[in-house]
Order: sequence, then structure tokens, then C-alpha cells
Amino acid sequence: MEETTPTTPPQSGGDVQLIREISTPLFTAKGWLKLLGVLMIIEGALMVLTIVGIIICWLPIWIGVLLLRSAGSIEVAQLSGDKVQFVEAMRRLKTVFTIYGVLALLALIAMVVAMLVGGMGVFTSALMNS
Repeated sequence: MEETTPTTPPQSGGDVQLIREISTPLFTAKGWLKLLGVLMIIEGALMVLTIVGIIICWLPIWIGVLLLRSAGSIEVAQLSGDKVQFVEAMRRLKTVFTIYGVLALLALIAMVVAMLVGGMGVFTSALMNS
């Protein structure tokens, strides 16, 4: 039994032009995507040197790889007008934003908890000293 790979139907000239037009903003920023991807991978590699970093170092490395792959996909989409590559680049960027959104929510929750715990400590200390 043969394995078949999904193929995309041939795109019309209008589709190719449309993909090139809508991918232009990301294509012009691909250098920044690559830079941030490399910096995130370096950050993850440096995090390994700390005790807490060993636990979470995979996260910036994963983000860096997603950014580098997204930059590569958007470059192919811009040059060839390939819709699949454009969608793949956007999917990877969506994942990056989702990760950052979850991290921002976790940081906000941790900040509120720290403020509550710190506030209770100050309040308890004030009651003990009075």
C-alpha cells in the first residue's frame, strides 16, 4: 500500500499575487523574526546554567525555533506565493502569541498572589507590634 502525501491544488495567478501581497508585512520583518528567534534560543541555552532555568529553559528555545521556522515559511510564501507556507507561518506565530499570553496571565496571577501574601504579612506584623 502506497503512502500518499497531501498536495495542494495548483494556485491561480491571482492567488499567488494575493499571498505575496498579504505576506509582505511579515516578509519585511523576517530579519527581526530571525533575530528574536536566535536570541530566544541563546536565552534558553543560558537558562540551563541556573537551577530554576533547567526546568523552564525549553520554553524560550521552543519560542525561538517557532520564530525561525515562521520566518522561513513567510520567506517561501512571499517568494513563491505558496498559500500553505503562509498559513504555516501564521500558525507558528499564533502559537508564539498564545505562549506569551499564557505566560503573561501566569505572571499576573503570581503578582496578585505575592501582593496579597506581602500585604497580609505587613498587616500581621503591624498587629503584632501594636
